Parts: sequence; C-alpha cells; structure tokens
Amino acid sequence: ACQRRGGWRGWMRRGGSQVERVEREQPAKRPKGAGGSTMEDGVRAGAARGVPQRINAGASKAPVKKMTISLKKERPKLPETFEEDTWQKLQLSVRAVHDEKPVEQSFEELYKAVEDLCIHKLGQNLYARLAEECEQHIKKQVAALVSQASDPVEFLDVVEACWNTHSEQMSLIRSIFLYLDRTYVIQSCNVVSLWAMGLQLFRKHFESVPEVQRKVIAGILALVHRERKGDMVNRALLRNLLRMHTSLQIYPQFEGAFLEATETFYHEEGNAMMNQLDVPSYLLYVERRLEEEGERVGHYLDPQTRKPLIVKLDEQLLEMHAEAIISKGLETLMADNRVKDLKRLYTLIARVNGLHHIKVAFSAYVKRAGLEIVTNEERQLEMVQDLLNLKAKVDVLLEEALDGNEALAHALKDAFEALINVKQVSGNAQNKPAEAIAKFVDLQLRSGGKGASEVELEAVLDRVLTLFRYIQGKDVFEAFFKKDLAKRLLLNKSASVDAEKSMISKLKQECGSSFTNKLEGMFKDMELSRDVMTAYADSSVKKQSSGESEIAVHVLTTGYWPAYPPAPLKLPKELLDHQEAFEKFYLSKHQGRRLTWQNSLAHCWMKASFRPGSHGRKELLVSLYQASILLLFNSTDSLTLTEISEAVGMDKKDLVVTLQSLACGKTKILAKNPKGREVVDTDEFLFNSKFDSKQLRIKVNSIQLKETQEENDKTTESVFQDRQYQVDAAVVRVMKARKTLSHTLLISELFKQLKFPVTPADLKKRIESLIEREYLERDKDSPSTYTYLA
Repeated sequence: ACQRRGGWRGWMRRGGSQVERVEREQPAKRPKGAGGSTMEDGVRAGAARGVPQRINAGASKAPVKKMTISLKKERPKLPETFEEDTWQKLQLSVRAVHDEKPVEQSFEELYKAVEDLCIHKLGQNLYARLAEECEQHIKKQVAALVSQASDPVEFLDVVEACWNTHSEQMSLIRSIFLYLDRTYVIQSCNVVSLWAMGLQLFRKHFESVPEVQRKVIAGILALVHRERKGDMVNRALLRNLLRMHTSLQIYPQFEGAFLEATETFYHEEGNAMMNQLDVPSYLLYVERRLEEEGERVGHYLDPQTRKPLIVKLDEQLLEMHAEAIISKGLETLMADNRVKDLKRLYTLIARVNGLHHIKVAFSAYVKRAGLEIVTNEERQLEMVQDLLNLKAKVDVLLEEALDGNEALAHALKDAFEALINVKQVSGNAQNKPAEAIAKFVDLQLRSGGKGASEVELEAVLDRVLTLFRYIQGKDVFEAFFKKDLAKRLLLNKSASVDAEKSMISKLKQECGSSFTNKLEGMFKDMELSRDVMTAYADSSVKKQSSGESEIAVHVLTTGYWPAYPPAPLKLPKELLDHQEAFEKFYLSKHQGRRLTWQNSLAHCWMKASFRPGSHGRKELLVSLYQASILLLFNSTDSLTLTEISEAVGMDKKDLVVTLQSLACGKTKILAKNPKGREVVDTDEFLFNSKFDSKQLRIKVNSIQLKETQEENDKTTESVFQDRQYQVDAAVVRVMKARKTLSHTLLISELFKQLKFPVTPADLKKRIESLIEREYLERDKDSPSTYTYLA
C-alpha cells in the first residue's frame, strides 16, 4: 500500500514480522505569491522541519537517510484445550439433535466453531468424532426396532418413523457441519459426504439385524398382496420404505423377493381365471392387471423394477396359456368378426413371441372355413361369392386387428391356395373352384354386375382375380372362360365390351400373352366378321339372293375358338340359300379356306302370326334348331315326333330337348298331345294358335344357353387331354437333356416344370405310354431307371 502526505512519499512492505519504511527525498517547491521569500528561504525552512532537501544545480548532494522499523512478534498459539472444548460444544448440539431437544448455542455460533476447527486443520478429527457419535445413535435406534410390533404390517409404521427421524436429524446435523462438508470432505479422497456417511451407517446396522430386514420385506409384500386383492393400502408408506431401500442400496434384496411373490401370485390367479373366464374376458383381465402393475411402479416401486415385473406377468398370464388362449378364442373371434377383442389377443400374445401359434391357428381357420365353402354341394353356385366374402372378411381382420402382419398375410395366401386346390377322391372336384370362378366371371360380364357401375364391376373383377391367382390349374379356368366368352360374343350377351377387354388385359398381366392369345383372337374375329358382312351386303352375290330374310355370319378362326362337335341339321330352303350365297362370296375372297357351319350356335328372329290382327303377331327369338322345327308348321298344323325328326335330321337327343323347350316350357309355341314333359315317338305336336302374350318380342329359352353336366365334363376332359400332351412333352424334354434318369429324379423334375396339379400315378401312366411308343426304355439292370431313345 502506498501513502503520500505533503512532501513525503513512502510505502510499507510487510514481510514476516518486520515492517520497513523507506523515505526518499522530495523536491520542495516555492509557493506562488509568497512575498519576499527566496529559494534559500525555502531550503532552510525545509531543513528545519527535517525534510530531505534537494540542492540547486551546482550544489553538493546531501546523503539520503533511511529509517527501518522492526516489529518482531511470535506466532500466536492455540490453547491446548481448544479442540476439545470446541468439540464438547458441538457434541452437545449433536446429542441434542439426536435426543430431539433444543440446542443451547445458536446456529451461527456452532457453524463458526466448525469453521475454526477446519481452518486449524482439525477437520479429519472432527469428521471421525462426528461419525462415531452418529454411529452410536444409529446403532441404538436400529437395535430398538427388534423389540417392536410383531405384525409385519404394523412394524412398517415403526420403521418408517425411524427412517424419517434419521433423515431429518442427518439433514440438521449436515446444516451445522456444512463447512466441514464443503471443505474437508471435498478436499479429501475416499471421504464421503455427511449425508452419505449417515446412509452407510444406517445400512450397516440395518443389515446387521436380518430379522428387522425380513420383517420389513414381509410387511411390504403383505401390503402389495392386499392391494392386488382389491384392498386399499397406504401407498405413501410403501413409497417411503421403498425409497429407503433405494437410498440404502438394498433395493435388489426386496426386488428379488417381490418378483418371486409376484410369480407365485399370478401363477395361481392365472390358472384360476383361465378356467373361469372365456377368452375375451380373460384378455380383459390380463390387460387390467398389466395396467395395475404399471401404476404400481409409478406410485411406489423403483422404475428399474418395471421390466422384470412385466416379464413375470407375461410369463404367468400369457406365455403359459398362449396355446389355450389361441385354440379357444382365435377361431371364435374371427368367426364373430370381433375386431377389438381379436386385436387385444394379437397385441397381448405378440408380447410373448406367440405369433407362431397365431399363424398356425389363423391358417387353420381360413382353411376350415374355405373348405366348408368349396365342399358344400348345396351352395356350388354361390361358391365364388362365398369365397370372396371370406377373403374380404379375413383381409379386414388382418388389417384392422392383426396389424397387417406380413407372416399372417403369407399364411392367408398359402391357406387359400391349399383350399382352392384341394384334392378330393370323388370326381373332378379338384377343378370345381377353377370352373366356378370362370362361371362367376361369365355371370358378371353377362349381366354387367346386376346393375353395378363400371367402377364397381372393375372392383369385383379385381377381387375375383385374387382368387384366380391361387388356382394352380389355370388351364381349367382358361377352358371354361374361353367357352363362356365365345357364347357371350356369338349370342351378343356381353354387357360391356370394355369390361370384357379389361378382364382379358388383367389376365394378360397375370399369366402373359400366351394365356390370352386365343382370347384376343376371338375379339379380332368378331371385328373382322363385321367388316366381312359389310362387304357382303354391298356384293352382287347378296343382291342376287332372293327372299325377305336376312343373314348375319360370324367367321371364326378354328384355333382361337372352342371345338364344337358337328351338329346335323337339314336347313329350310330359304336359310340354305343364304348359307350358299355367303359361302360363295367368302371363298371367292379367301381362296384355300374351308367353312364349317356351326348350327348349334345360331339363333334367329322370326315373325309369327298366331291369329288375324295385330295382337296375334309376335316376334320370336329362337335358336336355329327351334326355327327349323317351327318353319315346318307353315305347311301343316300337326306333326309327329317321327315326322319332325325325318324333316330336320337332328340328333334324337337334341330334337327332344328342342321340342320340350317349344311345347313344355313357359312359352308354349307348340301344343303337345298327350300333355306331359316326356316325349316319345308317337307324340303329336300342334301349332298353338291360342298362344298369347303381352309382349311383342318374345325370347324362347334356347338350349345353347343352358350348359349341361355333360358339356362341362367334355370341357374338363379336353383340359386333361391337353395336360397329357404337356406331360409327354415335359418327359421327353427332360430325358433328352439327361439321357438316363431314375424314376424318382424324373418325377421330381416333372413336378418342378409342370404348372398344373398332377399326381405321381398320372405321371407314371404317361411314362409307360412313352415306353410303349418307344420314346424311352427301361434299363435292363435297373428297372427303375429310364433311358432316352433318340
């Protein structure tokens, strides 16, 4: 520090016990305006006052005087009883806190005493003495718990009071010894804070009395058990005691006992509830228990207990009963379309990795429900619609209740493939779904979806296409679809050409152009036929043909259309003239071609006059067979079956069916004598002049619109015949590449190459046929080995 006063300048330097003051000279200045005073006067005056003098230039310098002041003093010593006296004062305050009595000294005085001890490097002794004092008190308090209430639940109140008292007392003691906690403890290694010291001491003596610890854990578990049973308990008490365990780092000991008790409790309760409740109620019970245990963790359990606690619940309530829950509940929930309950089942079972069980039961339900539809003979006509409804229902459940699980989606696909392609012993039931799907598509395209819009019809076709993907024998579908498409085009029964082309486009995307090549060719033939008829109408051949009747011809390419058996028929002269005229015109334009007339597919519009007057005139839409028979009655009113047969030259079976449609159906153009549906050779048929109808145009049911089982069997047989050719080609292809192959390997290779379902017995028959035709031969040494013959 520097001091300056008047003409003096100096500073003090403190070093040890000696203080020095050094004076240096200061030049004197002459006061301004001092009358009669001179420089010399100023110098003398300064000298008189003992001030160092500065001599003018040219004068000799005076020696500098130095003054040293020495203050030597011994370092003060603490009283010998200082530490002991101070500790006595602090000890009394600590004991007053422990005894819950007023402290005589003020907090400031006690805090100062602790500070003095720490400043004089006595913190270590102070910490040790304080720890010893606290340990004695804690030991006595914990030991006193042994003789407390024997009931574990009542004992908890005593332990809580002891813990709360300890916490409050340690908090107060730490406030008194705060300086010690912030200096000595922080500066020293391996020394814990006063609060941690109190916890260590409490834990030490708490663990030294196992009986107390067991009673505490037993009491807590008893309260938890009561709460699980539905009783109200003191959650604040449980929370404080479990926080005590956490603070003392003995919580794992409680957690082990708690989890063991939880496992036992839910094992017994889970078995009882599983026997008492149905699956939806049991799942609600499990969900409620999971929520309760979650709340229990939030209220008083340590957060680290949540995971092992939930694992115990999952094991005892779900994992042990997963198979029973699924077997008893999944099928019922799916059948009743209970989305919420099914979603709850899926969510809970997924917690214990039970998706495999769900997948097995899910697939089994779909197969069982689908097989009931496929094998129900009474609802064969509704088979496809029922399958579509089942698929739509399961799709909704899969998306809304089963979280769109990918594994379950694959299981659904496999289940539908299995049920649609199921093999049965009787008949050709294996091909029924493929045939039924083709018929369903025919119905939709024929009726236009029963008044549905184009968008709705497209949606229905897309859904049907899903079922089509599951069919292994797509050649069966192709055969029936092609036959139905031919009738729709030739009889003009298609509701929408755009819908027809859209369906073919969908099939092309699914199966490739080779699958739809013939179907597209059929549409091309229809378009070319319209051009041919336009040219024929303008030709000279058409103009030369006589008669009032007209003819419209569809020229079909043999390879594109289904094969129709020849139908013998003697056409009336007016119709035969039209056929000959058109044939002459067409062959003149296309040399080298041959026309074959398919009479079974032709239909006619006829004008009929039943009575004089406009009311007796009608227009009839009939088949060519029906028209040929009706034209016979222009020259006579009655004919016998034999006479009609000789006149039209039809097959006997077709003739009987045609006459039944004219005389025994709803529209009785002819009258039969005697009455009845059975037709014999002696029956007489008369022109029904009494026929009447409110409609001008009348459609007579045509036999070509009704498919018989025989026609379906022929279609199926043609498919099987085509399959035989494909099997033969596959066998030759494989053997040509391998030259020599065993029977087992050949069968295995054929299964890989063939895209339609086939049995080993069928393959063996085709192999035997190829051996007979000398494409293959058996090995002489090994009959089960085949050799290709070039």
